[in-house]
Amino acid sequence: MTTKPLLHATGVAKSYGAVAALRNASLAVLPGEVHALMGANGAGKSTLVKILTGAVRPDTGQILIRGEARSVNSPAYARRSGLVPVYQEPSLIPDLDIASNLRLTRTPVEPFIGWVRELGVPDLDLRDAARDIPLAVLRVLDLARALAVEPDVLLLDEMTAALPANLAERVLDVVRRQSKAGRSVIFISHRFVEISALCDRATVLRDGQTVGVVVIAPGVEERIVELMLGARIEKTRTAVRRTVEASSPADDRPRLSVRNLRVGTKLNDVSFDLRNGEVAGVVALEGQGQDELFAALAGSIRPASGLIEVDGKPVRFSHPSDAIGAGIAYVPGDRSDALLMQRSVRENIALPFSARLRHWGPIDIRRERARVVSAIERLQIDTRAQREVQRLSGGNQQKVTIARWIAAEARTLLCFDPTRGIDVRTKQEIYKLLRELAAQGCSVLFYTSELEEIQLACDRAIVIFGGRVVDVLPVEIADEAALTRAAYGLPRDAKQDVGVLADPGSSASAP
Repeated sequence: MTTKPLLHATGVAKSYGAVAALRNASLAVLPGEVHALMGANGAGKSTLVKILTGAVRPDTGQILIRGEARSVNSPAYARRSGLVPVYQEPSLIPDLDIASNLRLTRTPVEPFIGWVRELGVPDLDLRDAARDIPLAVLRVLDLARALAVEPDVLLLDEMTAALPANLAERVLDVVRRQSKAGRSVIFISHRFVEISALCDRATVLRDGQTVGVVVIAPGVEERIVELMLGARIEKTRTAVRRTVEASSPADDRPRLSVRNLRVGTKLNDVSFDLRNGEVAGVVALEGQGQDELFAALAGSIRPASGLIEVDGKPVRFSHPSDAIGAGIAYVPGDRSDALLMQRSVRENIALPFSARLRHWGPIDIRRERARVVSAIERLQIDTRAQREVQRLSGGNQQKVTIARWIAAEARTLLCFDPTRGIDVRTKQEIYKLLRELAAQGCSVLFYTSELEEIQLACDRAIVIFGGRVVDVLPVEIADEAALTRAAYGLPRDAKQDVGVLADPGSSASAP
């Protein structure tokens, strides 16, 4: 390797309104190097990759390719400059066949087919529509399309996350061969075992800034975790003040039991119990199966195998209405997925009442109105603009999504990142509400991308890595440092209470 970077980005910043995705990111990649790009969820990794490959334009910063400043203003320009990405989601157009997708990007067919076979997919028909091809194969096709143009720098964003073991190993072999041939690879992965096996160095981002560059060597995982957390690593070891103190559920019977659940290629084998009166947090890095878990429990997708029980009885959900009928309600992080934005607050909260009608006839307006008013008062929803939900603040919109299921008396809430993008005060109100609901016997499964929320709202944390439950931590030791380690598949710190056992319903005990 030479000391002169093949790709060098400095001072890169990008904001979306008031949200700063990148503040001051830098990255230097040497020829023939496999360079890891690391950081916790929301650190800015994917945004930096999109800027380097022309999909997003930066607000400030400089990009040098082979020592020359370049304005990478489009994916086509990046491709001509030798920078080719493979993003987390497949980029083939679903309604077109593979041959048409190749023509759109001017990908040479013979090298593409050669790489497809090399990557373990021997029987591809170019006439197949992309929408009919499994996700894992689509990812391989994306990689083969990138390799076919012989990129100088290949950017892989969580390339192995959705792949079975045999295809993932093929990908790692190809990365090694690219490096030996003098080509560079930027490798984003949440799996330390892959980083250790493949990479030469790692650049670590935190809160949109580059905070360190480390040489990959035995034991470097601890240093990377420290860089990811920064000053927070000591802060998170102290007790966090909760909005409402948790107590042991009065009823230890499981409200919801999950056994050996498999969904698609990402959720491999998950087991846990959610007790009556409990708020259980789910912690996982991007793409570890949490989306599939919540979708299966909400009835949006069918599991490939496994068992779901509600109050000790096996259930099968073929539609979200089946889950709702079993008392299970889904609260998404994206309010637009749950709300009728041009309808009123009352109409949005009252939706479950009309959905329960089994025959034509009058609706009990008094009962409906009383439930709606009670939910609005309980959540202190600002109804000054209630004629249209779209006029409410993001925090009040999220309150409406929760109020709907309080009015409907749901017994289990599936809250998927419910505080994303809302202000601190409203977050505290939602934490308090979830604790109060738990005290009244409601069960809550709470996924959050902000790890500090676990100690603010939950009784324990269920950690998923690689589609499996790898640890279950009681809230007393579930600080940000402990959760980060577990989410990356690392063993517990010796300072933690290693005597605490994992949940009996878990598919894994503590490492």
